[in-house]
Amino acid sequence: MARSSRKPMSDINVVPYIDVMLVLLIIFMVTAPMLTQGVKVDLPQVESDPVNMEKDQEPLIISVDSNAAYYLEVGDQTGKPMELSTLQEKVAVILKQNPKVSVLVRGDRHVEYGVVVDLMSTLQQSGAEGVGLVTENP
Repeated sequence: MARSSRKPMSDINVVPYIDVMLVLLIIFMVTAPMLTQGVKVDLPQVESDPVNMEKDQEPLIISVDSNAAYYLEVGDQTGKPMELSTLQEKVAVILKQNPKVSVLVRGDRHVEYGVVVDLMSTLQQSGAEGVGLVTENP
């Protein structure tokens, strides 16, 4: 009897694993942009605690009335109605000067949802890290 001089092969064939990895990579590359669309919002509860703010820092409040007009409120000053592009420029300037300022949105109950979403998207583009929604207790 002739004995074979071959040794058993102990290497793992990784070619199928590479194929699976490439397929998963393509799937994640296609689905990742779909997952990041939208505006990140922490919606308030019906009964919520007041927002904790520093005593020396006044919040930046943007109001939207029922006619979809935007108002910028800084401290005690309430401005005139303005366009969304003008509001974006003013908010960007304020956030560059003080990036830690709290940004709050006061939306009228009867304004369309899309108007508030557009406002929040614009605030995010202006540099606001988080946006709070102002509500009244029932």
